[in-house]
Amino acid sequence: MLTRSLICLAIGGLVSCTGFLVLITVAAIRFRRRVSMPATGKSLPPVTLLKPLCGLEPNLEKNLASFFDQDYPNFEIVFGTRNDADPALAIVKTLQAQFPNVPVKFVLSGDPQHANAKVCSLEKIYEHSSYDYLVISDSDVHVTPSYIREIVRPLLDESVGLVSCIYRGVPTGGLWSRLEALGMSIEMTSGVIVAEMLAGMTFALGPTMAIRREVLDAVGGMQTLEDYCADDYVLGHEVHRAGRTVFLSEHVIDHVVMNRSFKSSMLHQLRWMKSTRFSRPAGHFSSVLTFAMPFGILGALAAYLGDMPVLASSLFGWAVLNRIIMALVAGYGVVGDRRALRYCWLYPLRDLLGFGIWCGSYLGDTVDWRGEKFRVVRGGKMLSIGSKAGQSESTAVAVNDLS
Repeated sequence: MLTRSLICLAIGGLVSCTGFLVLITVAAIRFRRRVSMPATGKSLPPVTLLKPLCGLEPNLEKNLASFFDQDYPNFEIVFGTRNDADPALAIVKTLQAQFPNVPVKFVLSGDPQHANAKVCSLEKIYEHSSYDYLVISDSDVHVTPSYIREIVRPLLDESVGLVSCIYRGVPTGGLWSRLEALGMSIEMTSGVIVAEMLAGMTFALGPTMAIRREVLDAVGGMQTLEDYCADDYVLGHEVHRAGRTVFLSEHVIDHVVMNRSFKSSMLHQLRWMKSTRFSRPAGHFSSVLTFAMPFGILGALAAYLGDMPVLASSLFGWAVLNRIIMALVAGYGVVGDRRALRYCWLYPLRDLLGFGIWCGSYLGDTVDWRGEKFRVVRGGKMLSIGSKAGQSESTAVAVNDLS
């Protein structure tokens, strides 16, 4: 009786994740059929890129160089770090010499006064932005020369309040970096395009958020985000609540995976999963039905113990095939990640790992962020646990160049 119940549970889960795969396929076709209308040079407004930095990261110089090398007529970059001892400054100096025509400012934000150190830095950077069209991006992303042009174009429509985009995961070495990158290209992409198809965009994606100054100010500015773990989700949600459209761009960027060890990768993904659990509890809980490998393994074990080897292999094969197709459709078909094509056979392992992280998201409410501990509470807010956030005075200094 127990064996039969477990097999029925496994089949139900596999049917559910197969239904999700159908939705992914429809959403992928819909996404690929969207046509981007180019903006002419006359209609392109000046743009400020807001770029917080914190230490050296893999591929940092290459990533930052891609933001200097833009096919856009008028833009500036405002960088920010906590202090002038940050080693990322040396890289910015080198790039400033290579791209002398790109206006650069720098802001020293001091120690963070709130839980989200990145947002605390962005608050100070924002104060020194010159233009009304703003593009917020992380330091661990790489873009093409058409990036600003394509991201800003939808904002020319007054009804659009914020623009975001999906991304490919780019590993920097090792199995764990590769698995996390596959999760970005496949799992994240799948969830976003299905959500956008079914309910529209009610959130944003942190690696890139383009917004007009008046929209940001209308939802309370950067300070509304400073205590939240998922600041991107909160900003997108507030823009949506204000009656403005959150637009998912057709543009795809590269998101570099910095975590090469098992521990650092797991801590990073657990932080993301826990922030989702507290920000969107119902959606996070129901996402268990989108994993295939746990149900495939459960069904295979139950059928094998019930002396049904053919059924056991069929259920396991169903799960593996489901994940390989998902990797090809979302990872390669939507974001054009050739690694998703080359390593599609590895994605079933990533799916199983993702389920384990999902389970781990319900074990406690603390997260680790750059070596500091925080407790996540209802709504996704973070409370500092013995960190320096909020304990020291902050100063901000802007300079026009780094020479």
